[in-house]
Amino acid sequence: MVDVDGVGAKRVAEKVGGRAEVVDLGDLEAVDALGLRCDVLVNNAGLQHISPIEDFSPDQFSLMLRVMLEAPFRLTRQVLPDMYARGWGRIVNISSVHGLRASPFKAAYVAAKHGLEGLSKVIALEGAAHGVTSNCINPAYVRTPLVEKQVEAQAVAHGIEPDQVLEEILLKPVAIKQLIEPEQVAEMAAYLCGPHADSITGTSFVMDGGWTAR
Repeated sequence: MVDVDGVGAKRVAEKVGGRAEVVDLGDLEAVDALGLRCDVLVNNAGLQHISPIEDFSPDQFSLMLRVMLEAPFRLTRQVLPDMYARGWGRIVNISSVHGLRASPFKAAYVAAKHGLEGLSKVIALEGAAHGVTSNCINPAYVRTPLVEKQVEAQAVAHGIEPDQVLEEILLKPVAIKQLIEPEQVAEMAAYLCGPHADSITGTSFVMDGGWTAR
């Protein structure tokens, strides 16, 4: 379990019998120093920043691409040799509906997730001969601290209640008007790593409540 939050990483690692590594994935030298080896890699780190392009900080844009695109590339690069040697491996990239659709004011997030989609497909093609699969999971808004902060910020910005933010802003393009639970995304990731998913690779599993059906 690699996370910038040491307490959270330790808590999760203890649940699954793993170990915690406290690393800022925006620090690419620290990422390279991990020397990661594993059978399953789930790229899940993310952050959000909302701003018009003309006001978007280049430093913030660069940070978000490092965390959500370059770090997954570097981590995958570390784990593939051992996966290839064993003839088995699973790469699961937690993308987003924003890997398939764009929204205004989210230039870095949308760019990073679109890039992750492409990276995942390349990994799938290169890894196929070695028993390694690579897929994306594309949820809409998940009930996470990242989304909860967005709700709070939008409520303040628009002078409305948090419930109104969900109904009138975040869930407006979604047919099923509810947040996705983290456990639902985890179950999909677990399926992709299980015995029935050997031939599933290079694809994106959309969990968007009907967003992309429009």
